[in-house]
Amino acid sequence: MRSAGFLSERQRRIAWVGFLLAAFQAPLAASLIDDASWFFAVVVALLVATVIIADDAQRRRPRAELE
Repeated sequence: MRSAGFLSERQRRIAWVGFLLAAFQAPLAASLIDDASWFFAVVVALLVATVIIADDAQRRRPRAELE
């Protein structure tokens, strides 16, 4: 059996939407803005991706069986 991750299904969906929005916004902002403020979107996308990957890793762990 698999254990549940630390994110609920709703939180996981919101994290994916946030990741996709930040990932698509960064190159768009980089082409429209002269300064490096678009880099913030890259950092946010990386942080959200890290949370999603950590949740995936926890979900793939086998659940500890009670004896």
